[in-house]
Amino acid sequence: MACVLQIGAGGVGGVVAHKMAMNKEVFSRIVLASRNIAKCAAIADSIRAKGLGEIEIDSVDADNVDEIVALIEKYKPFLVVNVALPYQDLSIMQACLRTKTHYLDTANYEHPDSAHFEYKEQWAYDTRYKQAGIFALLGSGFDPGVTNVFCAYAQKHYFDEIHTIDILDCNAGDHGYAFATNFNPEINLREVSSKARFWTKDDKLALNQDLKKDAIYRKFEREEKHWEAEVAQKERERLARLVKADDKGGAAGLSMNFEGCQARGEGSYLEGNDQAECADSLKSRDKTTHYVGGQWRDVAPLALMKEWEYPEVGVKNSYLLYHEELESLIRNIKGLKRIRFFMTFGESYLTHMKCLENVGLLRVDEVEHNGQKIVPIQVLKTLLPDPASLAPRTKGQTHIGCYIKGVKDGKERTIYIYNICEHEACYKEVNAQGVSYTTGVPAMIGAKLICEGKWGVGASKNSSLGGHSAFSDKSLNLRSGLGHYPQGNSLYPSLDNNDFSSKILECQQGVDSKIQQSLTQDTRIAESSYTQERLALNADMPQGGEYQGIDNATELQNLARTNEYSQSGNAAGLSMNFDGCQARGEVSLVSLNDQAECDDSLKSRDKTTQGAGVWNMEQNDPDPFMQELNKQGLPYVVLEIDSNGESKVLEDGRK
Repeated sequence: MACVLQIGAGGVGGVVAHKMAMNKEVFSRIVLASRNIAKCAAIADSIRAKGLGEIEIDSVDADNVDEIVALIEKYKPFLVVNVALPYQDLSIMQACLRTKTHYLDTANYEHPDSAHFEYKEQWAYDTRYKQAGIFALLGSGFDPGVTNVFCAYAQKHYFDEIHTIDILDCNAGDHGYAFATNFNPEINLREVSSKARFWTKDDKLALNQDLKKDAIYRKFEREEKHWEAEVAQKERERLARLVKADDKGGAAGLSMNFEGCQARGEGSYLEGNDQAECADSLKSRDKTTHYVGGQWRDVAPLALMKEWEYPEVGVKNSYLLYHEELESLIRNIKGLKRIRFFMTFGESYLTHMKCLENVGLLRVDEVEHNGQKIVPIQVLKTLLPDPASLAPRTKGQTHIGCYIKGVKDGKERTIYIYNICEHEACYKEVNAQGVSYTTGVPAMIGAKLICEGKWGVGASKNSSLGGHSAFSDKSLNLRSGLGHYPQGNSLYPSLDNNDFSSKILECQQGVDSKIQQSLTQDTRIAESSYTQERLALNADMPQGGEYQGIDNATELQNLARTNEYSQSGNAAGLSMNFDGCQARGEVSLVSLNDQAECDDSLKSRDKTTQGAGVWNMEQNDPDPFMQELNKQGLPYVVLEIDSNGESKVLEDGRK
C-alpha cells in the first residue's frame, strides 16, 4: 500500500521496523536509514531471520536537511517516520516540507544546548504544512502518544468534563545492572534531572496535598556545586549572544529562526522547560509561569513523590516530573483544572544519578579535557550500557496509564486507563525490552493510520475537542467566524484584515450547495465559537502556529494562491473550481498532495488536503488508535474507581 521511510535505528527504531514488517499489507516498502548503517543492517537481518521479509537500508545524517531531502527524493515515500534524536525533529520536518511528504515523530523537539523541550518550534510549521497539503503527527510514542490518546478516549466516551489528569509511568523491570537507562541515556538523564513542573488553574489543587517530599534523592544534596559558577557564566554569555543576534536581525524580542521557522512569544525558546531560564536561576526553585488560562508550577527536580498503587504491579515510589504531553493536553482537554506526570524510580537509580549530578557528569555544556572539547553527559552516554543491550537481560513489566477525574451526567467520576507490557515477551517478539516496545509500537500504529487514511489528510479530527461538530465530516471548512483571524495578518501582509476576510468569503461562496444546506444554524454558531476560542487560545503561538488545531488547510492554500495572483496582477491561468474550495490545474491541491511515493504505494484517496497541518495525538479520533493497540500488542484496560477505592473493569483489550 505505502512506501515508508524510517529515520533512526536505535532500540525504538528496531521495534518500529519489525512491527511495520509484520504489517506488510500496509507497509509494502520499508526503507530504514541512519547515520550508522551497521545498525540498520542488524535490524534488517533480524527481520529476515524472523521470516518477516526484506527491508531496504540506507545512510543519512539527520542533522543535514539537504541530505534528508536527497534521501526522500530517492525513495519518494508517502510518510517519513522520525525515530531519530529529538534534536533532529526540525531538520527532518524541514526536509518533509521541502519535499511535501507526510511526517511522524515520537518526541517533541529538544534544544541540544540546553535541557529545554517544547512543541512550539514544531507548531510553527502548521501553516506551512497546511499550505503544502501535508500532515505531521507529533509525539506518537507511549508518553507522549498513547497517554494523549487515553485522555482523548476518556473525554470522548467517559466524561462530559475532565478536571484532573495524573499520567503514571512505571517501569517495574530489572536489568541486573547497578545503573543503566532504558532509553537513550542523554535524553533520559536530561529529562529526569530537569526541574519538575505541573499545570493548574485551581489554587487548592496546586497545593498537591496528596504528595510528600523526597527523602532519597536529596540525601546527598548540598547548597553549592563546584561547577555551577562556570555554567552560570556560560549561560549569561549564551543569552547575550542571542540578544545581540536578535538585535542585528531587527526583530522585536528574542526569536529562533530555523529556515523560516519563527518561534516567538511568552514560553518560547528561553522559557518553557529550560533548566536555566536566566543565568542566576540554575538552581531549580519554585516558580510560576502563566499558560493557557492557568499556571505552570515549577519545583526542584525529584522533590515531590507519591506511593502510587499500580494495578497488577503493586506500590511504587513515583516522582513528579515534567513531560511534554502536558503542554498539548492542556490546550485540548475540556474543563481541565490540573495535570501532572509521575515516573517511578528505585533508590539505586536515584542515588547513582545524584552522585553523577554532583560531580558534573550530567552537564550539557562543553568543557575542555586534554585540549579537546567534550560534553560530560555525552561521555557518560558512552560509558553506560547501550539501552538495546538491556533487552535480553530485562525481566518484569512496564505499567503506564492515565488516572482521570471529572464529571459525567452531573456526577463525579474516576477512570483509570492503562497498559501492562512484559519485557520478556517483547524481546521474544522483536528483540527489544518493554520501554522500547511501548514507544515503537505506537509509532507504527500512527504510521499505519496515516497510510490507511484514518488519520491525516482527508480524515476528520477528534469531534470531542470542541464539544460540537466543528471537526465533523460535514463541516471541514471554517465558514463562520471569518473576521476573527489574528490582527495584522502576518501570513499575507499585502492584504489588510478586511481584504483577508473577503478572500476567505470569496472562497466559501463556491462551497457545494448540498453541504452548505446540511449545516444548521446551530452548527455554524458552534463552528464560529470554536474557531474564535481556538484563535484566542493560540494567541501565544509562534508565527505559523496561529491556526494549530483549526482544520482550515484548504482555505489557507487558496488564500496563498489568491494573494500570489493578486500581487502579480494577473489572474489568467488560475483555474479555480470551488468544490469545497479545491483548486485544480497545474498547481492543484491534487498535485500538491498526490506525491509519487513509489509504484507500490500509490492509492486512491480523497482529492482534498483538508486535515493537513501539524497535529498532536489527542486532536485525532482516538477510536481507531485504541482498536489498533489491542491488535498490535499493547492492549489497554479501563477501570472505574469508586469513592472507596474499589475498581470495576469497564474494558479489557486482553480478552
